[in-house]
Amino acid sequence: MEGFQQQFIISVFIILLGYFFKRTKILKESDGQTIARIVFNITLPALVLVTFNQMEITLPLVSLIVIAILFGLVAAAAGFFVFRSADTDLKGMAIMMMPGVNVGLFAFPLVEAIWGREGIQYFGMFDVGNAVIVFGLCFFIASYFANGSSKFYLRETVSPLLRSIPFLTYMFVVALNIFDFHLPTFLLDTAEIISGANMPLSLLLLGLYLNFSFEKSWFPLIGKYLAVKYGTGLVLGLSLFWLFSDYPMLANTVLIGFILPTSTTAVVYAIRYRYNAKIAGTIVNITIILSFLLIWVLASFVAYH
Repeated sequence: MEGFQQQFIISVFIILLGYFFKRTKILKESDGQTIARIVFNITLPALVLVTFNQMEITLPLVSLIVIAILFGLVAAAAGFFVFRSADTDLKGMAIMMMPGVNVGLFAFPLVEAIWGREGIQYFGMFDVGNAVIVFGLCFFIASYFANGSSKFYLRETVSPLLRSIPFLTYMFVVALNIFDFHLPTFLLDTAEIISGANMPLSLLLLGLYLNFSFEKSWFPLIGKYLAVKYGTGLVLGLSLFWLFSDYPMLANTVLIGFILPTSTTAVVYAIRYRYNAKIAGTIVNITIILSFLLIWVLASFVAYH
């Protein structure tokens, strides 16, 4: 337990260090785009390669793909019910931001610190289902309310998945395990060294993106959004945590996965479809802080039980 608390303290320190670098202009927030490309296209895929190598494909692991997709559908339905009477723009933005969560950037460094490589395997499978939600369902919701059209363009939905290096890496390593093919030792050793940079870079990036300025008029919308997001996540997460008590890592993944921050892709969709990108960015920032605190509380609870 002492080691677990120490890891969280170190994580907080690195995030604050990133924020300090931004405030003192050692780094700029725009530098985060470069760091994000390095994380998503180099260090995260390297971590996936090393972690998933010779992974045993089990039913609990595969079930996480389905669980993540079902959770996204339920979260979207909850958002639609709560925001059904809001203005079209606000309704579209709020519902679009409800289903997807930030696994690769936010969860992986914390999960690696708490549960090691086994945790990365479980959250990696959860992220496969989450990617379908983020690039499929969230994209459809954003475009539907922006254009007032129910047309669904499969090409525009599949294209981001096929360009996502982390997603393609997941598919690649799962295929390798199914066919019992092993990567060369030299390649794995190289990936091992590169993957060591994933945790500090991801946490620094979170610090660079922290922003605490927002308008008071946004409070009602943000408050309602946070209540629905975390209310739904906690109720479902705690219920499944007890249901899957015989499979501890599966239970932990569901419990933590359902309260992860809003996906940063939501800001990209907000810009593309002319929603209020500032509100979207503020919500993402607030959920980063709230999720970090909730994960610390829930992970402490799991550690004691």
